[in-house]
Amino acid sequence: MGLRRRVGSLFKGPEEVDLTAGGIGKPLFFLSMPIVVTNLFQTAYNLADTFWLGQYSTDALAAISFAFPMVFLLISLGMGISVAGSVLVAQYTGAGEEREAEYAASQTMTFAVAASVILGGVGYFFVGEFLGVMGASADVLPMATSYMEVISLGLTFMFGFAVFVALMRGYGDTITPMLVMFGSVVLNIVIDPFLIFGWTVVRDAPLVGTVAFPELGIEGAAIATVFSRALALLVGLAIMFRGNRGVQIHLRDAVPNLSYLRRLVRIGLPASIEGTGRALSMNLLLFIVALFPDTVVAAYGIGTRVFSVVFLPAIAVARGVETMTGQNMGAGKPDRAERAAGLAATVLFGILSVAGVIVWFAAAPIADLFTTDPEVVDIAAQFLRYVALTFGFIGLMRAYTGSLRGAGKTLTAAAISVLMLGVVRFPVAWVAAGPLGETGIWLSFAVSNVAGAAIAYAWYRRGTWRESDLTESKVDLDESAVETPTGGD
Repeated sequence: MGLRRRVGSLFKGPEEVDLTAGGIGKPLFFLSMPIVVTNLFQTAYNLADTFWLGQYSTDALAAISFAFPMVFLLISLGMGISVAGSVLVAQYTGAGEEREAEYAASQTMTFAVAASVILGGVGYFFVGEFLGVMGASADVLPMATSYMEVISLGLTFMFGFAVFVALMRGYGDTITPMLVMFGSVVLNIVIDPFLIFGWTVVRDAPLVGTVAFPELGIEGAAIATVFSRALALLVGLAIMFRGNRGVQIHLRDAVPNLSYLRRLVRIGLPASIEGTGRALSMNLLLFIVALFPDTVVAAYGIGTRVFSVVFLPAIAVARGVETMTGQNMGAGKPDRAERAAGLAATVLFGILSVAGVIVWFAAAPIADLFTTDPEVVDIAAQFLRYVALTFGFIGLMRAYTGSLRGAGKTLTAAAISVLMLGVVRFPVAWVAAGPLGETGIWLSFAVSNVAGAAIAYAWYRRGTWRESDLTESKVDLDESAVETPTGGD
């Protein structure tokens, strides 16, 4: 019991930590810690696929390098809905308006499902053309296509769970999504190798050599991911309908309200632009990466996945700052929101800088975890070393853009992202790849990381978000008020 209490003390729910009063560090820590773990579990999906497919073949590893940016693009196109829902739930919760928070969550889930069905259909029918345009080789294209067809059909489950996580986070509950994600990841990791490599059960006659799982290769990895995420979504929906933890949703509130959709779009569209800009940057970079051999493409895939792990604290703390900013803006405390952003930026810069030094020295062993091809290991290690010492600047940028989103300045956060990726990273990669080869691509990551941090810091310090967004937040809260219906679900 002592160990259980000690572990439980690391993760406290919204009923135990007030985000709008008291110190800054403690509530931000307890809010962000479960998000770090949740995002670690999230990344485990990609890492498990990368590891097993790296053992399967180099072509399969290159195929998932092409498929992952497309998955990111599809989810990014619809992510504005989840960001808008999270911001509204946070502001309403901070203002003590629980009924409005429930209505916002219910409407968000309704439109999220609709958006994911549309995006999944587009992805399924146009995946071949998309990957062909991206420059996938003849060996890689069929594998990447089969992977993306499965993912597109299951996009509703993947996106729906992401919305569940966002809504619970807006309320201040980051523990429940962490626990649900844990179960889903364990299931995915367990069934991944069976579906990729197949499994034959050797028994006595007449069942000698019975196939329990057929060898599905890269398609098996996609099936494992979609299946485990579908179960996670079902659990998440059950939690929200029950309302025992976090924000509650109601069927009576799920009837599509087009006027509320306009509100979600107004807040969420810039966030979709930001996410889509990131996804397009990854896809545009693939145009350049695809000009090189498949070993470089595979190394690019390894590097970007390692970054996704290293940046988990930045993403998690940024989400925590987003929630703290939203609730404190709703409570009329912009000074407290600014203090949270400053603390987060300082801590993240230090932690990620140390992580960068470690990755710089351990680049080759890290790359060796994902592939048995020595040439891919050498190229991936070079990629990691070029970017590692700029990790801290990603922390700075994430902290400030997270606070801007929480304050409702989603357009400003989107502009910073577009500048970093579209105006700095892609042009540098395009120009430098000619004379420097793949090294020019690696250099573009380092340059854009530093530039993005400088732009975000300078923009945030202007302080315009403090003067305008508190008023806008209050207006949005008043406009979004709904009458409390009578009766049950």
